Amino acid sequence: MSVVIKTADEIEKMRVAGRLAAEVLEMIAPRVVPGVTTDELDSLCHRYIVEEQKAVPAPLNYRGFPKSICTSVNHQVCHGIPGPKRLKKGDIVNIDITVIKDGFHGDTSKMFFVGEPSILARRLTKTAHEALWIGIEQVRPGAHLTDISHAIQGHVEGCGYSVVREYCGHGIGREFHEEPQVLHYGAPGGGVILQPGMCFTIEPMINAGKRQVKLLPDAWTVVTRDRSLSAQWEH
Repeated sequence: MSVVIKTADEIEKMRVAGRLAAEVLEMIAPRVVPGVTTDELDSLCHRYIVEEQKAVPAPLNYRGFPKSICTSVNHQVCHGIPGPKRLKKGDIVNIDITVIKDGFHGDTSKMFFVGEPSILARRLTKTAHEALWIGIEQVRPGAHLTDISHAIQGHVEGCGYSVVREYCGHGIGREFHEEPQVLHYGAPGGGVILQPGMCFTIEPMINAGKRQVKLLPDAWTVVTRDRSLSAQWEH
């Protein structure tokens, strides 16, 4: 499958979808508090996307995923399914939002602190955020895709953390997941050469401990094997 180059009109529609996804994160932020369930957060986001934004929550029923958002708490790396467990003080949670508007996807996620986090959680989250922007800084016509990967890996490992390798960023547009795959580790100067009209996500997932992960029996939720904290930001 080749990389889909978007027209200026298509990119403008993607900007709209991206803004809507960001607005969901802004809406839900004050509601991420001790005692709330991730199911409640999912319901709030679902109603906001459908009723206020007149958009579609892309995760719902995507390959069987049962909810409208992903909520990954503490040692959950990604694709956490919202449920009845209540968040408690000190938890960290990644909320991943993807909306479809006028046929195009907008996909973004960020980390939230539930009350006051530990020093480790704060540092890990800060490093993941820095890694995202260090990756974004590599994006320009003529650069190689793995220039992004290399810059992210260097920063994360330089801070003493590890980069998850089984999951990565991806092209996005009319489809939720398109080419290219955007790894967050690797040598520079490889992969496709970036050109105008490419649209993809950068979403480094980093662990406080070792990089190895495992998939839970629900066939969606990914966790760190050593149960160390994990953090992710996506743009």
